[in-house]
Amino acid sequence: MANSKYEYVKTFEQPDNLLSRTWIVIRIDGRGFTKLCSRYGFEKPNDRRAIDLMNSAAQCVMKDIPDLLLAYGVSDEFSFLFHKDCTLFQRRSNKLVSTIVSTFTGYYVHLWTNFFPDKPLIPPLPSFDGRAVLYPDVTSLRDYFSWRQADCHINNLYNTSFWSLIQKAGLDARAAEKRLSGTVSKDKHEILYAECDGMNYNREPDVFKKGSVLYRSFELESRHALLGSSETSAPETPTPQSKTVAEKDRKRRLKATVAIEHIDIIQEDFWNQRPWILSGKTGRLPDDNAKEKS
Repeated sequence: MANSKYEYVKTFEQPDNLLSRTWIVIRIDGRGFTKLCSRYGFEKPNDRRAIDLMNSAAQCVMKDIPDLLLAYGVSDEFSFLFHKDCTLFQRRSNKLVSTIVSTFTGYYVHLWTNFFPDKPLIPPLPSFDGRAVLYPDVTSLRDYFSWRQADCHINNLYNTSFWSLIQKAGLDARAAEKRLSGTVSKDKHEILYAECDGMNYNREPDVFKKGSVLYRSFELESRHALLGSSETSAPETPTPQSKTVAEKDRKRRLKATVAIEHIDIIQEDFWNQRPWILSGKTGRLPDDNAKEKS
């Protein structure tokens, strides 16, 4: 493109490259979703259709962007993880955040009728905001995801208790709020059982209690990878990949199934059984075994 006298305006752009060698989490949140939930009559305390819509949109984002390692979602938020060695968009914050937000929003709107066929969208349309947060090591990164899952449990227990008091015990919103004031987890369990038709919170679906975790589903290379912890610590000095190996890994990520599960990510088991997430490497695809046998 030829130079022009107007090109000086580019000097107003500020660099926004994220700090290298840090884990990148892009967290998105729904904008004005309280009103949206009311407008479209979402079920309380949880609407499985709305959760499945969020998960499907996140799954599409994971499929579109192979650099993503993991996503965790609850309610109207999702957190997407990039490896500390990721160089996508030269680690420019605005590019990473805007790409995740716009891709997620696009799929959310596109998939809406699959989950709410009788409730067509009308303006204002659903939208999301986003931010990039950096974590210096695996410990703080895992603590972040543990925080989000713990928060999911705390909020869901409260919301389940609140709405059960309204729907099953006949209280109004103010009385339900007062009844739960000052209660701890054990109290809420007892309230659900004693005052809400013998409701057992432990039998509630895990998707409500634990949120949704998305990751690429590979097969473990060996039993050592399953039992060892060295892979999950993500060594500070990884072996550089050749372009050929990097491209092969990218193709494997694109081919891999993006699993959606509702399981504990606070304990070690999740990470030990899926060492490829934090290592940034790819495992075996199911069809790799078929190719070897043929």
